[in-house]
Amino acid sequence: MLPRTSIHSPAVFHREGKVLSTVIAVVAVVGIGTAVTLSMGGAESTESSIDASQIHTVSRGDFQIVIPASGELTTERQVEIRNLLETRAVITEIVGEGTFVHEGDVVLRIADDELINQIKDGEDKVQTAESSVIAAEQSLAIRKSTMASDLDKADLQIVIAKLAMKAWEEGGVVTARQKLDLEIQTATINRDRLVKRAEDGRKLVAKGFLALDEYERDRIAMIESEARVKEAELAKKVYEDYTIKMDSATNESAVNQSLAEKGRVRQRHEAEIVKIEADVESVRFKRESARERLQDLKDQLVSCKINAPSDGLVVYASSLSSGERRGRGDEPPPQVGTELRQNELVMILPDTSRMIASLKVGEALSGRVREGQPAVIYSDSLPGTAIPASVLGVSVLAESGGWRDPNRRDYTVRVLLDTDPSMGLKPSMRCRGEIVLGKVENAVSVPIQSVFRKGPIAFVYVPDEGGFAQRQVTIGRSSEMEVEVIKGLEPGESVLLRRPTPGEISFEIEMAATTPGGEKKSWTGGGRPAGAPSG
Repeated sequence: MLPRTSIHSPAVFHREGKVLSTVIAVVAVVGIGTAVTLSMGGAESTESSIDASQIHTVSRGDFQIVIPASGELTTERQVEIRNLLETRAVITEIVGEGTFVHEGDVVLRIADDELINQIKDGEDKVQTAESSVIAAEQSLAIRKSTMASDLDKADLQIVIAKLAMKAWEEGGVVTARQKLDLEIQTATINRDRLVKRAEDGRKLVAKGFLALDEYERDRIAMIESEARVKEAELAKKVYEDYTIKMDSATNESAVNQSLAEKGRVRQRHEAEIVKIEADVESVRFKRESARERLQDLKDQLVSCKINAPSDGLVVYASSLSSGERRGRGDEPPPQVGTELRQNELVMILPDTSRMIASLKVGEALSGRVREGQPAVIYSDSLPGTAIPASVLGVSVLAESGGWRDPNRRDYTVRVLLDTDPSMGLKPSMRCRGEIVLGKVENAVSVPIQSVFRKGPIAFVYVPDEGGFAQRQVTIGRSSEMEVEVIKGLEPGESVLLRRPTPGEISFEIEMAATTPGGEKKSWTGGGRPAGAPSG
């Protein structure tokens, strides 16, 4: 018999066409001979062509239901170190990548000369703003004091005007009336005296006792007194009808004018005060802006020296994948003299004391993963070391398989490793893991590649006299590697770990089923391996 490896030897496919045709003819002859031998039921020939590694002996025992997965390592927590300066930032000192730093260690220094000069200018601006605020506040205080003084003066003028009006009402009017009445009485009495004297003088003139000239003087004095009486009466009439009203209006006007003047004084001062208050608010705002800017510069000066906020491994941002950082592509690692952009990510400090494995699990199995389930992780850097772990959680959304497999959907399972920094694990290391969904105890089990399906029936291939016979089995829980056999196999029996060739099959299960259209359908061919793991 021609060895099987000769059929698929790469050298055969590189020979010339003539040699290739000869080999194909030989293979065809050998194949026909083999088929005839199997059809004659040569069990001995079949067994001799089967490698012992392709036969599995059924046993009873325990096995774990696990989901194998692969991914990469990351950390549960990491600290970002960024350039917080708003001005030009040039590195003067930086810790080497891969260094494990402790909390408080200096990891980055940035040149601070320019900031120191800006702080000095900022202090001058704050001082100037302080002086402007003081001057504006003093001007406001002076204006308010002047306003109060002028309002007091206006109030005094109002009081004086009201007192003058009251003095005129209660004193001036009475005095004027009394004076006018006195003048009328005096003139009347004087007139009556002179009238009587003139009458007596006329009688004396008639008797010759008084000279006519003297009489005439008395009569003239009488006429003058009569005129004075009329004049006094007219003066009182004028006072009562006109003068008293004019004096009342004058006094009322003085009171009203003093009240109006107070209002004008208040409005004038309040307008000035509003303007000065606006100036005060403006200079205060400038002062606060100058203070905030100065404080911001001082904070930036503090940011020129960055200490590690926690223990961690130094990883430069230039070493991160493009999806984990934003900035210039293919940029060199930061070093002394490198100029940084504002808020540029310089490095990260992953906390390697708590490592996380981000594993990709298919959509069909992701629903069976639960928080707290145990797992075992194998890092590519320590392939022989099993690291115990536990599931933290499963991502909410799935990720597409991309252009290579657009129909594939994977969920990210975050697994916390039970490890310590001495193992030297680092972020982005590749790893594989096994998530333990459960354990099957004291069960008959076989490798999952030995179980096939024919429609709803599961079956295995067992050695038979004529080759391998299909045997129906009832399967239970399964993992990616093993499957529980509830019925159909006993410990000690053997099963084939692969699909036999058509010539190796000695017995096939026949099964008839009714289709929805009422037709009979039979399955007689080989099936496919039994499905995915089940809990």
